[in-house]
Amino acid sequence: MTPAGAPVHLVWGEDPFLLRLAALEIFGQGVQPREIEAGDWQGGETADLSTPSLFGEPRALLVTDARHLPEDASRELAAYLAAPSPDATLVLSATVGERGRVPAGLVKLVQPIGEVREVKVARKDLPAWVGRRAKAKALELAPDASSALVERLGEDPATLDQALDQLGSAFAGTRVTRQLVAEQFRGLGDQHVWDLCDRAFARDLPGAMRSLATLLQSGADALPILGGIASRLRDLVRVRSLPDRMPPGDLARAAGLRFEWQARRYRESARRFSMEELVDIHDRVVEADRALKSGATGDVVLPALVLAITGERALAERT
Repeated sequence: MTPAGAPVHLVWGEDPFLLRLAALEIFGQGVQPREIEAGDWQGGETADLSTPSLFGEPRALLVTDARHLPEDASRELAAYLAAPSPDATLVLSATVGERGRVPAGLVKLVQPIGEVREVKVARKDLPAWVGRRAKAKALELAPDASSALVERLGEDPATLDQALDQLGSAFAGTRVTRQLVAEQFRGLGDQHVWDLCDRAFARDLPGAMRSLATLLQSGADALPILGGIASRLRDLVRVRSLPDRMPPGDLARAAGLRFEWQARRYRESARRFSMEELVDIHDRVVEADRALKSGATGDVVLPALVLAITGERALAERT
């Protein structure tokens, strides 16, 4: 097995937030890597890794969206890895679709000298992951509170991590229990809608249907659920209309998003759809709104909409 101090690492998986955490853990505290999206590769990026810093700062490079590395970037990386600097750290991050695999070319590029690692957290392991993240943030979280967070807010790691920050601010120096989680996030059913949207626009039909069933069984009204889907769709349309190579911070500002991680995640979602498909989904949302307001029930209208979003169009048309 390649040691953790290897000069190059390839981390891959379905969740961009988890990949970013893994990359930052590899670099270590206090290291600020230069970050570049693969599609923005200009040439010469590895020169900084080979050249010692005038002030002795650690040399580090993070390449995101590595599945889209241009050929000239792959050639430059291969040349660098033939004799990498032992004092520099290079991390390639590749986001893949559900049950997807990292491209063999990336593995072949890294594996002879570096570490290749899949980054994921299974559903059953999420409470334990939340507990570890709480400990890293110096937040005392009861075991049942970890489970309560997953039950109440869904399975999105970025959302759960942000919730821990919120709990840390609200209950500094206090052991956070299941009851405190319920008090802090009472009425935030929209968190579950976010999970539904994440899964639907990732074309994860089984996961989206499970999220929708949870919402409907909990008594959530259909119109607010539809409103959440419409809001996410508008965000994706704005992201899809912006330049694909726009830096995440600029993308977040231009699209009216609050966080860079949202920009990264929504860009990944938007890339799964053409603008024509997003317009078609918008038409379906309008139809669903009209149907609900005319007396149709959410357990009929919303599953058909989820089918359309995930691409099961033929089945949606028969529903």
